[in-house]
Amino acid sequence: MSEFIESGHAASPTGWRAATAACGIKYAGRDDLALLVSDTPASAAAIFTTNKVKAAPVRYDMALIQRNAGGLRAVTINAGNANACTGPAGDAAVLAMARATEQALGLEPESVFVMSTGTIGVPMPVEKITAGIAVAATRLSAEAGVAAARAIMTTDTRPKHCAARVALPDGSLITIGGMAKGAGMIHPNMATMLSVVTTDAAVHPALLDRALRAAADRSFNSISIDGDTSTNDTLVVLANGAAGAPAIVDAASPAFAAFQAGLLAVCQRLAQAVVRDGEGATRFVTITVRGAVSDADARLAAMTIARSPLVKTALYGADPNWGRVLCAIGYSGAEVEPDRVVLHFGGLRVLEGGLPLPFDERAASDRLNVPEVEIDADLGLGTGEATVWTCDLGPDYITINAEYRT
Repeated sequence: MSEFIESGHAASPTGWRAATAACGIKYAGRDDLALLVSDTPASAAAIFTTNKVKAAPVRYDMALIQRNAGGLRAVTINAGNANACTGPAGDAAVLAMARATEQALGLEPESVFVMSTGTIGVPMPVEKITAGIAVAATRLSAEAGVAAARAIMTTDTRPKHCAARVALPDGSLITIGGMAKGAGMIHPNMATMLSVVTTDAAVHPALLDRALRAAADRSFNSISIDGDTSTNDTLVVLANGAAGAPAIVDAASPAFAAFQAGLLAVCQRLAQAVVRDGEGATRFVTITVRGAVSDADARLAAMTIARSPLVKTALYGADPNWGRVLCAIGYSGAEVEPDRVVLHFGGLRVLEGGLPLPFDERAASDRLNVPEVEIDADLGLGTGEATVWTCDLGPDYITINAEYRT
């Protein structure tokens, strides 16, 4: 059973500390660098962007996780510069950030995970960042998790963080915490732009990887803001075992099931927080497709609805345009028989048998003109079901992204 901690964060689990610093990478008057540090070596698992254009820190971390999945100690994250498409200098910058963190904290080589977010194609101000790392290393605190979540923001309007206590079957307690950043360029080809999940559970790296992938599929891989997948997408989970609970080594054990449920709860809360803070968003939208021939088909249909610009702009205008939703289902690639589809907006049935029902347009609009919107589609073909989350698309999204670099 999982219980969320009020104002929990990535440093809430035992043995984790955080710190921030202002490096002046892009933003004036705010911290733009965060450290998360474990007091002891942590096992790790990570999922990365499937974009073939991968940022330098993504390439570094992909290799690092293969070499040292059982001995990571820290994560260094900067905002304001993605360190993507920066050539050999970008690779050197990642290595410099990792080594500066290891030196400042007295850590073993190859024990630091590096993440970056911001503008693509701009050289990294390495000296500013390494100086910031040295400052942050002197400020580590278990209370700085919220500040760390704020430091990694770009177009985000608020920090995204949470933590939950999980009771294991033997009565011991573990904590899972995390933070995420992202408000635009969000579409699930692994996760969101950046997210770090920490825990004081002891979990074998192979099981950690298994749990992370299962959780990502039902959280970060079930969100979409604008259909764009970043060059820097990274989701990492680190487990240091500091809670003192027995190590989780068996995928069939009740302890692993409890841990997996807790990890999913944290990942879903973080992923939904990303959607709620979508660039220019005014509505948080839950889309459920049921009655599909398989869960995969249901997910395909749901994600196609979620990323449709026509559906999303109709939602911004609180327009109950069921035709756009049905159209998206039809071209999704999922198996569909239109005369079996039933569609609800906010609990109001608007379509049945592929034909519109005589519903009150104003009443339907009122059900969409709220902060939290539900769209439910039943394909009438099987037992497959999936739920995804998105937001509306309005003029502020265009303004934010038209002026992102200027």
